[in-house]
Amino acid sequence: MTSPRRPGLNEKDLSVEGADDAPADERAWFAETPQPRTKGRVITGDDAPTPVVPEEHYHGHRDRLRLRFREGGDRALADYELLELLLFRLIPRRDTKPIAKALLTRFGSLSEVLGAPTHLLTEVKGVGDSVAADLKLVAAIAHRMLKSDLKGRQVLASWSSVIEYCRAAMAFEEREQFRVLFLDKKNALISDEVQQTGTVDHTPVYPREVVKRALELSATALILVHNHPSGDPTPSRADIEMTKLIIDTARPLGITVHDHIIIGRNGHASLKGLKLI
Repeated sequence: MTSPRRPGLNEKDLSVEGADDAPADERAWFAETPQPRTKGRVITGDDAPTPVVPEEHYHGHRDRLRLRFREGGDRALADYELLELLLFRLIPRRDTKPIAKALLTRFGSLSEVLGAPTHLLTEVKGVGDSVAADLKLVAAIAHRMLKSDLKGRQVLASWSSVIEYCRAAMAFEEREQFRVLFLDKKNALISDEVQQTGTVDHTPVYPREVVKRALELSATALILVHNHPSGDPTPSRADIEMTKLIIDTARPLGITVHDHIIIGRNGHASLKGLKLI
């Protein structure tokens, strides 16, 4: 049975060079002509070859670094490599090694990178607002973990944990903070609160407010902490006098001041350890 001719077609339309070899079914003429496959180049209008874009060199490096971390943990990696490993997820399409090294060069250590304020982090080439925010999130999680280690435990029996926690919280702040660790009768942590935030070299402290808050929390002991943004934790005369004033205000109410710790980038100082109180 002969199919009726489709409207719009005539003999001229079906007549092409080599038509004798064409299939009888006219639908073949409407099929897409398959393009030849090419390997290593792209065919353009003038058939000019273009080089294949090679896989970025850092992809294999990322796999190797992840493998080293899985097999050896953090001890298998240098600080810049740990930071680089973190940046993999924050910056997926760039070589992050130069950024990690630039951050450490700018701030000095891994802890100082995480403790740096957001506006300084974004001054490093390759670090935008979202990356800086994610770095601060990691710092906040680490700080929360350290705090959870102290919660409900006898603080005086975990003094190194107290120092580690305070350093994570305050060592890299640009302004002075005065905070108080409120303890119960078993010297377990009830609350950790920033009482005041001041300037680069001074924080106003009100002994009555400190003692009032201790009474509200039913705290029987305190550890006073503040930071020196200069990095030098050496106590000043004002630090010593202020501490003695708080001790004198708290003692009649049965509240003990165990110590006053000063935190700096270069270490810490204990007024009790220095026998200044």
